[in-house]
Formats: sequence, C-alpha cells, structure tokens
Amino acid sequence: MFTHQPVLLDEVLKLLAGCQRVLDGTAGGAGHAVRIAEAGAEVLALDQDPRAVAAATERLEGRRARVLQLNFADAPESPEVRAFRPDGVLLDLGISSPQIDDDSRGFTFRPGVPLDMRMEGPRAGGQGPTAADWLNTASHDEIEAALRQNADEQRARRLAGEIVRRRENRPFVISDDLVGAIRATLGPGSGPADFARLFQAVRIEVNQELVRLEQALPALRDLMEPGGVMAVIAYHSGEDRIVKHAFREWSRSCICPEGQPVCNCRGRSLGELLTRKAITAGAEEQAANARSRSAHLRAFRKGRA
Repeated sequence: MFTHQPVLLDEVLKLLAGCQRVLDGTAGGAGHAVRIAEAGAEVLALDQDPRAVAAATERLEGRRARVLQLNFADAPESPEVRAFRPDGVLLDLGISSPQIDDDSRGFTFRPGVPLDMRMEGPRAGGQGPTAADWLNTASHDEIEAALRQNADEQRARRLAGEIVRRRENRPFVISDDLVGAIRATLGPGSGPADFARLFQAVRIEVNQELVRLEQALPALRDLMEPGGVMAVIAYHSGEDRIVKHAFREWSRSCICPEGQPVCNCRGRSLGELLTRKAITAGAEEQAANARSRSAHLRAFRKGRA
C-alpha cells in the first residue's frame, strides 16, 4: 500500500499556504494531497503509477480533490489540467517505499527480481523499454554516461565495459545479473549502498527522469496562475541541481552572458526565489522517516506581471 509518511509536510504546507488550487504532480499515496486539501485548497493529484492512483483516490475520497493517471511532465498538455488553473504545484520526486517493496516492479536489487523499473509498472500495458532492454541494447558510451551522470560513478567506464561483455554471453534479465556486473567491477567490498546507487542510476535513465524534469519545470511554471507557488522535493543530486538552477535563473532579471555590453534577454525576473537554500528535514523527522534524510525542498513564486 502507498502509505509512506509525507516528507517535509509542515514546510510544504507553509509554502503553499494561501493557494486555492494545487496540482500535486506526484501523488503517491496522497500523503501531501490529503493535508493540502484539509488546509482548504482544491487538489488535482497526478501519478503515472496505476496503483498509486488507486491508493490516492481512496484516501482523497470525500475531499475537494480528484486524481488522474498522468506523468507530471505531460500535465501542461492535458486539457483537464489546464482547465484546473493551479496557483500551486507540488512535486515530490523519486519513488516510494511501496514501489521498492513490490518485486514485480523491478526497482530493487533483491535476488531474482526482474529488471523492469518502469514507473508505470508491468501491469500498465507494458509501455516502453525495461531496464533489461536498456542494459542489453544501449551502447557502451550511453551506459557509461548514464552511470557517471546519475550515480557519480568514477568507475563508470569499467562497469559499462563489464555490462557489455556479460550481455554478449547472456542477456540481463534479473537483478542478480546487474549485481554480478557491479561486484565484478567494484570488487568484493561493494555492497547494498553501491547496488542501491547504481540501480537508481539505471532507473533514472530508463524513465528519463532528469530529462523530463528539466523539460517539465518551465512548462509547469507557465501553467501556474500569476503569483502561484511551485515547491519541489528532490532526493537525487541531479534532480536537485536541475531544480536549483531553474529557480535561480527564473528569479534573475538578466540572463545575458557576463560581459555582454547590451542586455537583449527578457530583461525581467519571472518571479521570486522563496528558498535561498534548500530546506532539509530536522533530526526528529530524519529519525522517524528514513526517506527524509536525502530530501531537499526548494520553492519559487511566479511573478504577477
């Protein structure tokens, strides 16, 4: 069940206070959405995982809220989302514990788990390539780049070579296949922390999470009503870097290259940065909720002009 404790809940509610219509782009089990609705806002919650949609729909029953099965990156193209006219947007990125715990989803490095990793899940019609498909067909350079960018892996070139070498003899099918390649490259001292980091890197690549986030942020900003607030919780350094750079760039009045004598850019800021530094969970929340330990919350308010 999608029942994990919402991360940085009080901080999110404070940032979205006053918003009348909030788009929760990553509903999960609706932990944030329930409290946002209880605070008085109407909520439109999205999730591409059909199980999350079912769980969120059940939890939001009787409240001013509804749920759509949709990836947040596709929200700006949805007539229903556009008609909602949100003045608040929340993204709680990454995956939830229930998704990791379900072996059929293929997110975990537990033995014998199929290498799937698609956010929609195998029961959603089997759309798109699986992690096994990617590991078996991507070029050496593509695998190296993904492991380096998504996991900061210094031995990415060696690991990519090991994956390519192994798949020539037997295709990657289950978690053990990828764990074996990691162990062969990183040595016997490698363990769960390495497996988790590198499995996450593959998942990010399979779902194009960083690319879709970078594309979605400006589209969601434009979707918001003037004065609207966007809040994003990131758990991965690449995600947080994209959010930080976007919000900072939007808050600048001039984005011309340094030293350019005449400004020919937009000449005005697009809004206000609400978080000079990322908000992180306090010691009490980190002790009670392990997921919060890597969470970074940033927020931006769209200009009214």
